Amino acid sequence: MSLTIHIEELQKKHRTLSAMVEEAQRSPGVADHEIARMKKQKLHLKEEIERLSRV
Repeated sequence: MSLTIHIEELQKKHRTLSAMVEEAQRSPGVADHEIARMKKQKLHLKEEIERLSRV
């Protein structure tokens, strides 16, 4: 897999996770720790995207 394709896949995962976080924040039944976990994953993806983009 080329670096460009890998970055695009990570960006897609980041967008999907972002939508999931937004949906979870609107849903009263989702626990705060679950939202925090998703936000942490999202941040991890963003950092990885930035790291790979600098290469």
